[in-house]
Amino acid sequence: MAFFKKLKERLFKSSSKIDEGLDAIVSDGGEEETVEVAEAPSGPTPEEIAAAEEEARIAKEKAEAEEKARQEALEAEREAERERQAELEREREEERRRQEELEREREAERQRQEELERERLAEQQRQAELEREREAERQRLSELEAARAKAEEEERQRIAAEQKAAKEAAQAAADAAEKARLEEIARQQEEERKRLEAEAAEREAERSRLEAEAAEKEEQRLKEAEEARRREEERQREEAEAQEREDQRRREEEEAKAREAERQAQEAEAAERLAEAERLAEEARIAEEERLGELAARPAPQAVMEPMTTLTASPLDDFEGEEEPEEKRGLLGRLFGGQKKTVVRRTLDDDMLEQLEELLITADMGVDTALRVTANMAEGRMGKKLSVEEIKTLLSDEVSRIMDGVAKPMPLYSHKPQVVLVVGVNGSGKTTTIGKLASQFKAAGKSVVIAAGDTFRAAAVEQLQVWGERAGVPVLTAPEGTDPASLAFDAMDQAQRDGADLLMIDTAGRLQNRADLMEELSKIVRVIRKKDPDAPHNTLLVLDATTGQNALSQVKVFQELADVSGLVMTKLDGTAKGGVLVALADKFGLPIHAIGVGEQIDDLAPFDPEDFAKALVGLE
Repeated sequence: MAFFKKLKERLFKSSSKIDEGLDAIVSDGGEEETVEVAEAPSGPTPEEIAAAEEEARIAKEKAEAEEKARQEALEAEREAERERQAELEREREEERRRQEELEREREAERQRQEELERERLAEQQRQAELEREREAERQRLSELEAARAKAEEEERQRIAAEQKAAKEAAQAAADAAEKARLEEIARQQEEERKRLEAEAAEREAERSRLEAEAAEKEEQRLKEAEEARRREEERQREEAEAQEREDQRRREEEEAKAREAERQAQEAEAAERLAEAERLAEEARIAEEERLGELAARPAPQAVMEPMTTLTASPLDDFEGEEEPEEKRGLLGRLFGGQKKTVVRRTLDDDMLEQLEELLITADMGVDTALRVTANMAEGRMGKKLSVEEIKTLLSDEVSRIMDGVAKPMPLYSHKPQVVLVVGVNGSGKTTTIGKLASQFKAAGKSVVIAAGDTFRAAAVEQLQVWGERAGVPVLTAPEGTDPASLAFDAMDQAQRDGADLLMIDTAGRLQNRADLMEELSKIVRVIRKKDPDAPHNTLLVLDATTGQNALSQVKVFQELADVSGLVMTKLDGTAKGGVLVALADKFGLPIHAIGVGEQIDDLAPFDPEDFAKALVGLE
């Protein structure tokens, strides 16, 4: 009941309430009816007044404590969100700088390759030019040889007739000279070939040397650039940390001032209410004394026959205080009884039914669920007059019926360790939920091990370590940036060695439309199944109630990828309308293990469909 009261107090406190919408719908075209309300039999006693004062004081202290806790929880949540946004921004900035650096490196490499390609083409062109020169030389030598042969033939024919006797000697001398000439030409050609080959070898060696020098210079440049980048990142990180500490100090000072001012205002308001209650109680006492005096002054027979006078004529009847539900009025509420109450009823028709459908859709129930709920409510009641309270009761019963089948606690098995994989999108409250569940399991006598699988966010690891210290539960961590699948595998080993009952694995927040991040989650599942083919035995999807209908797409994607076995809905104390939980139960039928309405351990409790339905519609 304590959690139900907290649920009613916190649920939908910043959103459009269903009960306010119902008031507007019934008032639009409804008719007023007067109902007699039973009056109190007598005025308050001094003991009742004292009890009322004590009740007011306790209520004031409780309200102050709850407000303080709520403010602290909201601040912690806002701080966590700021840290997450800052971390995401740093990651995006780091990724942008890395991409720019890679682009510059690729551009430098491309330019270097283009330069090498130009050198290679120039070398090919020079070789082709040398080949053309050698071909021209061969052509020239061939032409010279042809001319020489022709001249020799003419000379031979000219002197054949004149020097026939000396023909053989002259021919021998000519042959010897020609052989020597040809040998000289061959020798010159061989020397030219060797010279060209030597030059080519020298050019190849020079090209290799230049490439080696360029590679060495490029490597040195990359090292220097990396060192400069690292120093710049370190400087920026130190500046950001210093600025963050200064901003945090200023925020804490401003919040402390605001809380002090709010506390003083609440104390002043409580003092005014207490003074007003005392004044009204004194007026009631005086009026009762006057009434008793009048009765005592009348003749006895008339006093016997006269009906007992009630507080109808008391001045308290004219008191117009804050309207309270009948069940919650307590002692102070009984002081102001004995009045007639006006109830507005409206005939249930198509127009009113359409307004109810729109109201439920705006409460995040979704079109299909809203139509189904209103159709069931209208069955057999069309044309009948209904009041707001009657509609709330019908709506509460219908919501409770839908959700009754999904209200199941997380099952516990004898298998050790029972692996519980916790998944969800960024900022849904996974880490806090794991801490609360671990504390509750530990208090129930279970041995628990936590694996901080969100290795990309240092704040998540630190938050889990704080929860682990509070509950006396070991938290296994890994250096930032470590593969989370590797940590999950090591955690399985540790839990098996320790004989732990439960191993709870935290995971990094991931958007359901990011295929790379979702594949990383699949990898974690594959790795832990190498240690235990049945693991994970439970896969809990933590949903942020403030996301509204987006929760439906989250459940669909995570169910396909990680075989979700149950849901935990958080942040119902925020700006959530809450109806999305009804839509989830209606569409998927997944077990809802728990809901959260705050940051404290007891703010996470098993899901009760009847309590939730009453809180959703504002039914006392």
